[in-house]
Amino acid sequence: MAVQLLTPEGMFAPVPYHHVSINTGTRQVHVAGQIARDAEGNPVATGDLAGQVAHALRNTARGLAGAGASFGDVVRLRFFVTHWSPDKYDDFIAGIERVADELGIPRPLPPVSAIGVDYLFEPDVLVEVEAFAVLD
Repeated sequence: MAVQLLTPEGMFAPVPYHHVSINTGTRQVHVAGQIARDAEGNPVATGDLAGQVAHALRNTARGLAGAGASFGDVVRLRFFVTHWSPDKYDDFIAGIERVADELGIPRPLPPVSAIGVDYLFEPDVLVEVEAFAVLD
């Protein structure tokens, strides 16, 4: 099975991996964990969970678009949130709602996992999101 790897323009680079992989056949799209960084790798929304969720989803949308997909094609989202506790839920959801219409994120959401972790990438990173999509 052939796999195409790419890093669409505007996504954080350089990194030691591609942000998107596409396999042929059933045409699956896997977007690597996206964080609140601009295209030059600068932190965005430091200390703001809702802002970081929103920006990570914007980066995820760039990855999906680079593969010819959108959030309408996403079959699963996986979030990793540092030091998760129930009191973070409102900020987490606010970040999604902030960009849902802008990015065409369906509601109800596709299947989602929110996994609490101790640490991500760098100390300022509060959330990371992965997307899995299938295209016709």
